[in-house]
Amino acid sequence: MASQSAERRRCLSCNRWGGERAPGKEPDTVDYDEDNDRGPCQEGPWHGSSRRGPRNACGQWVKWIALDTSVQAPPTETRDAPAP
Repeated sequence: MASQSAERRRCLSCNRWGGERAPGKEPDTVDYDEDNDRGPCQEGPWHGSSRRGPRNACGQWVKWIALDTSVQAPPTETRDAPAP
């Protein structure tokens, strides 16, 4: 498994990239399989062209939402919680 920083602003960390990846262990990093590191651009400037890899970039990069630590999951409900 390889890792890349979102600071590089490559396709791999762009919200429009459709390849396989996972948020990394370190903040603002993306983990990916070097043997499966290509994916399509979805609705970006390279949409419909060749598959993009970890070295590719463009001027319309949008940070992958899974890396945005300001987005928090809603709290889970407790079944037996008293009514307010």
